[in-house]
Amino acid sequence: MSIKENLLKIKSSLPENVTLVAVSKTKPVADLLEAYNTGQRIFGENKIQEMTEKWEQMPKDIQWHMIGHIQTNKVKFMAPYVSLIHGVDSLKLLEEINKQAIKNNRIIDCLLQIHIAEEETKFGLNEEELKELLASESFKNLINIRIVGLMGMATFTENQSQIKKEFIHLKSIFDNYQQLKTENCQINTLSMGMSGDYQLAIACGSTMVRIGSSIFGGR
Repeated sequence: MSIKENLLKIKSSLPENVTLVAVSKTKPVADLLEAYNTGQRIFGENKIQEMTEKWEQMPKDIQWHMIGHIQTNKVKFMAPYVSLIHGVDSLKLLEEINKQAIKNNRIIDCLLQIHIAEEETKFGLNEEELKELLASESFKNLINIRIVGLMGMATFTENQSQIKKEFIHLKSIFDNYQQLKTENCQINTLSMGMSGDYQLAIACGSTMVRIGSSIFGGR
């Protein structure tokens, strides 16, 4: 199947309220253009340098989502154009994004990454850290960022009931914070689910899925 056929098939299976991020990391611009010409406008990359090169070459109505782990010293390269930063897991990183957003006269949307998996390697805040961050004075002073939602990655396992449990856990945290509406925090996006588990994620309440290999084929 072509990228176009894959994309149309996935899009037709998604509910209205679910946003598709096409994970295009490591893929050439030609592949992204095929997806673009099929109507896809949101692309996810996990390396800032690669994303910036693609941003320079591609049409300017694309929304670029940074979905990888971020080093603070690289934020400045994506600050002029990034549409949404998925994996924010510390106040220090938020402060750097805010600083670079000010320089670019922008407000940058971010998702806070919550640790829901059993693996230790996955990044993210626990519930206590999330609560502390959102309640802190330092956070309230960051007026060039906006927290628009939460994201999380389930444990890499075949065990569907474990994945489901983790997704439901993240959805319950999301529900707890949805009524929190401040100048720089309006939580309405729940980003969970990838090629292998996005249908389960949607069933558990996800509003944004990150799909790569099912669109572009294996790496």
